Amino acid sequence: MKARIHVRLKPGVLDPQGKAIGNALAGLGFTRIGEVRQGKLIELDLAETDPARARQQADAMCRELLANPVIEDYTIELVPA
Repeated sequence: MKARIHVRLKPGVLDPQGKAIGNALAGLGFTRIGEVRQGKLIELDLAETDPARARQQADAMCRELLANPVIEDYTIELVPA
């Protein structure tokens, strides 16, 4: 099973990288965009066939390493491999 984990900053947390991307896009002429927020996508191949157990494992990985729960939110998408 494949887990796709989307990690992004929580609303209200400053995003200097998103701001820099927005400024660069504006400099390239893309002026009709609002706030830009950036995040990360992590794909994991899990040797687990039970979706509930795969989600539980991916959630534990997020809480322990992949995301900072103080400033980041994450979502987990499971896809059959």
